[in-house]
Amino acid sequence: MKIDILAFGAHPDDVELSASGTMAKHQKLGYTTGIIDLTRGELGTRGSAEIRDREAKNAAEILKLSIRENLEMADGFFEITQENLLKIVQKIRQYQPDIVLCNAFQDRHPDHGRGSELVSRACFLSGLLKIETQIDQKNQKPWRPKAVYHYIQYQDRKPDFVVDISDSIQEKMQSIMAYESQFYQAGTDEPDTPISSKQFLNSVEARTENWGKDIGVKNAEAFEIERFIGVSNLFDLN
Repeated sequence: MKIDILAFGAHPDDVELSASGTMAKHQKLGYTTGIIDLTRGELGTRGSAEIRDREAKNAAEILKLSIRENLEMADGFFEITQENLLKIVQKIRQYQPDIVLCNAFQDRHPDHGRGSELVSRACFLSGLLKIETQIDQKNQKPWRPKAVYHYIQYQDRKPDFVVDISDSIQEKMQSIMAYESQFYQAGTDEPDTPISSKQFLNSVEARTENWGKDIGVKNAEAFEIERFIGVSNLFDLN
């Protein structure tokens, strides 16, 4: 199965918090979408790996993803190694995405910046003929995505472009709330975290409104780029 837009997240819920509106928008436009999580988020203060597995599955159904997988790297401890690079190369070659979305260049959680570099390097390596990978005992062909875009996460960073998600903000917020163990729940006995308050959820939506305001729409998500984006003419720009 070819996936048009493949998003990677260091943890389950990374993509939902930062790029799920963009994923839902393009799914509605007829593109195939998928998410691959690098870890199960097993070091999270709230919940457990098993709970987050279920929550990720529920979020995938809300976003109508074609695929969702988990590479089960070590939460908090995965490194940019040959083994981990090849795991991602294998998935890129398997699904042949035209666009890859991945973690922020730099963020509050060190896994995010490390995951960003890991996926970006794998996208390049995936196009090299002399790197051999297999799936189902069959050799894979090289494949390099046309573009890698980094979604903005916890830290405020200046975006290179924003995507109008006004028609998919509902799916975005629903997919975030699929992670009941991680975000605001009235009456829970779970410990407080920087993302478990009601104010945090409000700030997520408010942030999309702020980015949307700059391009004259209600809601938007923000991305950074590794190389310049080309347009055919100035009227392609909003």
